[in-house]
Amino acid sequence: MHDHFTYDYAIIRVVPKVEREEFINVGVIVSCDSRRFLEARIELYESRLLALDPTLDLEIIRNYLAVIPILCAGGKAAGAIGQLPLRERFHWLVAPRSTMVQTSRVHTGLCRHLPDVIEHLLDRMVRQTYD
Repeated sequence: MHDHFTYDYAIIRVVPKVEREEFINVGVIVSCDSRRFLEARIELYESRLLALDPTLDLEIIRNYLAVIPILCAGGKAAGAIGQLPLRERFHWLVAPRSTMVQTSRVHTGLCRHLPDVIEHLLDRMVRQTYD
């Protein structure tokens, strides 16, 4: 199994009213130390979110979510957090928060191709499908 890699992931969610604990999954963060990989993908379905809370300020949420992939990429554009080592950035991103943008607990998986993992997680956990 030397052609497989372990990875960690968390689902990104928006919790419009934290006290109600209702949320919509809006993206994923995937990290793989052995491949020096940290990436986030966001897919915000605004109509689903507005169904939970029609008074939401979507612009604020879009701005918060836009920062996550920048922090994953690191570098100067990501500020002080972007200068942290990859693993520390991942742990900073998935740390528990009581804000409108949160992540799930961290889960672990095994794969051969990390971009396929992101697509699979988006399909399974974020994208709305109707049968």
